[in-house]
Amino acid sequence: MEDIQNSRKGSRATATDAIANDRKRKPVDDHVVTGAGEITTRQSILPVSLVTILFFMWGFAYGLLDVLNAHFQSVLNISQGMSGGLQAAYFGAYFIGPLTYSGWIVRRFGYRWAFIFGLCVYGIGALMFRPSGVKRSFGGFCGSMFIVGSGLSTLETAANPFIATCGPPRYSELRLTLAQSFQAIGTVVAPVLASQVIFKNVDDTSLASVQWVYLGIAIFVFLLAIVFFLVPLPEVTDADMANQAEQAAADTDFQDKPLSKQYTLFYGVFAQFCYVGAQVAYAGYFINYVTWIRPGTSHATGSNLLAVAQGCFAIGRFIASGLLKFIKPRYVLMFFLSGVVIFACLVMGLTGNAGIAAISLVLFFESCVFPLIFTLSLRGLGRHSKRGASFVVAAVSGGALFPPVLGAVADALGGNTQHAFFIPLIGFVIAWTFPVYLNVFKAKSLDGWTEKVKVGIDPKRDVETGSEIGEKETISQVEKL
Repeated sequence: MEDIQNSRKGSRATATDAIANDRKRKPVDDHVVTGAGEITTRQSILPVSLVTILFFMWGFAYGLLDVLNAHFQSVLNISQGMSGGLQAAYFGAYFIGPLTYSGWIVRRFGYRWAFIFGLCVYGIGALMFRPSGVKRSFGGFCGSMFIVGSGLSTLETAANPFIATCGPPRYSELRLTLAQSFQAIGTVVAPVLASQVIFKNVDDTSLASVQWVYLGIAIFVFLLAIVFFLVPLPEVTDADMANQAEQAAADTDFQDKPLSKQYTLFYGVFAQFCYVGAQVAYAGYFINYVTWIRPGTSHATGSNLLAVAQGCFAIGRFIASGLLKFIKPRYVLMFFLSGVVIFACLVMGLTGNAGIAAISLVLFFESCVFPLIFTLSLRGLGRHSKRGASFVVAAVSGGALFPPVLGAVADALGGNTQHAFFIPLIGFVIAWTFPVYLNVFKAKSLDGWTEKVKVGIDPKRDVETGSEIGEKETISQVEKL
């Protein structure tokens, strides 16, 4: 902390300096204020747009994973419990990566190299699908999916905090939710592509189409890694976040505390673990659910219905992004998680089309939960922001626990997936307690970030008044911040 403070005392770095340094690809020191913590919305458009492509990529991989779950059950003749091994392998990587090498790469080398490393690992995992398909090895597929998950967990460890911090802190929740809306689009495209192209008119015992899809993914992500090497990305350091938090202290009651005393962060990590586990279980066993409550439904039809539900998920994120412009993030999270719990209860009892509608509405209300838990957990962490982000991303590993448990319970109930859905309901209820805590105990601090803090506000237009201001006045206001 002393090094960070010393670097700030002699530094007058601005957002313009940060962008200029990045174009020169200067080494990143996490203890030095670069000025990237004061980047305006206008300056953040290009880097945020580029990183948003990554959200689409892992949304596509996640959506395809749900379809592969059901496909492998028939092709490789495995049970629902065993097929949950795909989710366990994929999300198990999230427990290891962010807490070890992924988080270390972000802190030591910066966001750019974390993106490049994650894309390369993702590409290697995708290439491994070919030998796994040739051998028809479910264990091989699980191993390949673990490597894919390792790459994606690295990308997520970097991309989520990058989006949250690359721009005015006032709009962190809106920015990340909007960016993740494109991740939701990826989850829609994947099952549609699977049902209409990948598995259409394909022998039920064939795995060739799966191999070709992942070969195409590998080629694309390797090319994307080259793009990230060439394009400038501003590096927001821990010192930048500490400086930003101190500037906002009067409005947010910020106090620099040791990481071990960041109780809101750890509560958010636990809530995220339970929520993501429940969300993954819902998506992973969506097709099994609809075929159970509406007998005679084919896997292809189930994939189409999953695409519709994921469409509801994507629409929900865009709607939530709009609401965040006018409504406090803590209220939006409370509303959407309450909707999740209500319709998750209905999923347990309804059948036929009513049950399909209920589970689709669960996905709709799930839409903005992850990005809001993420950003609200990181509020006011200052110098601990990168490490805190690693913890919240590691909580995605909840997806490795809930699906296998749900599958095992469904098998024990004679394949009754509907009744087994009480497992994710438990996770949703636990996650719901987090916004309750925020609204009761953290309201003043959170509202300060979204209503009063002016760090990074576009200097050519005062956001609150909408009035134009001159360049000299702009420089004066920025220096006062």
